Amino acid sequence: MEKHFVTFYSPGTFVPEETTKPIESWDVPTAIRMSKGITERHSAVPFGFRFTTRGRTEEDLDSKVVARSPMYYLGGKIETLADVEARNDPSETILRQNMEFNKIERVIVNTNSWKHTAEFHEGDILLSEEVLAKETASVPSEV
Repeated sequence: MEKHFVTFYSPGTFVPEETTKPIESWDVPTAIRMSKGITERHSAVPFGFRFTTRGRTEEDLDSKVVARSPMYYLGGKIETLADVEARNDPSETILRQNMEFNKIERVIVNTNSWKHTAEFHEGDILLSEEVLAKETASVPSEV
């Protein structure tokens, strides 16, 4: 027995806020439209989402994650350490140090809600503004 879910991630105070909802399949356009109906504390809205499939057998008491997608980012900008260093912004000292120390090659900076900066992992997907606009053009504002 298996069931699919989509988890939306929104900027939080220390860690991202999460909202998980069932979904028929790992359908990116549907998830993009669903994201427009999510609002977390302090009016934060999702910066991204990830699909999971949970499954269990008759012998299992509870389900477990059996498949997980990469992170899909709802817009933003990918930056390398060289990009961050070139700006030499004093307010980004901690970001530069964290990238250097932890050998982080790329970060994603998303500002569609509160600013969120995170490591952009291999396999993660940055959805273009064109794709986002196309999928949300017909979404009612009260979703």
